Amino acid sequence: MIRRKSTVILAIAAFLVVSTVVVLNEVRSSSWQEEFGISKCNLVTTGRNQYFIMEPGFQLVLTGDDTKLQITVLDETRMVDGVATRVIEEREWQDGALYEISRNFFAMCEETKDVFYFGEEVDFYQNGKVVKHDGSWLAGTNGNKAGLIMSGAPKVGMKYYQEIAPDVAMDRAEVISLNETCKTPAGTFAKCLKVKEGTALNFLETEYKYYAPEIGLIGDADLRLIRHGFAKKS
Repeated sequence: MIRRKSTVILAIAAFLVVSTVVVLNEVRSSSWQEEFGISKCNLVTTGRNQYFIMEPGFQLVLTGDDTKLQITVLDETRMVDGVATRVIEEREWQDGALYEISRNFFAMCEETKDVFYFGEEVDFYQNGKVVKHDGSWLAGTNGNKAGLIMSGAPKVGMKYYQEIAPDVAMDRAEVISLNETCKTPAGTFAKCLKVKEGTALNFLETEYKYYAPEIGLIGDADLRLIRHGFAKKS
């Protein structure tokens, strides 16, 4: 009797898993944009749109609780999937100790000002030493494709993949608002873009990010902008 009951439960569980996968695949293909016409673009490594700056030396610094995030547009490019991309470095500290360094690869469509994300190299640190590279991916390898990190003309309701690296990184975003007022230690900004981000790998993981015109990211979960501008060359 117990064995039969277990068999029935397993059969029901298997059916639910298969049904869930089918539904999720259908939702993914019908609701979230994955194709962006990248091949039709003249891709460039320097430029900006209203909410994303790809100019060497530009830097954002955000803090919150025990975390500090520094984003720097490097004077460096990298070929990824046959495309010259701009390298943007993110450094994150937790409790004053270096936690993560990621090198992110972007290119901009000259015609539309859309910014595409071609992958990242990630180093996680513990006691000053690299301990793992979780989340690393590159377009053109293992079936990975570039995603859209920032539209040149965002509209409320847009839903799109930022990263397309199956089983590794499947971040996606939905535009919630284009008219937010955001207060930060660096100032108060009007007409901010509000984006809800999540991942197809875990539907329970979501957060909100805010972007100010002509600056970029000013809010990420509990992080808030404290400084922006072009970093001084040492």
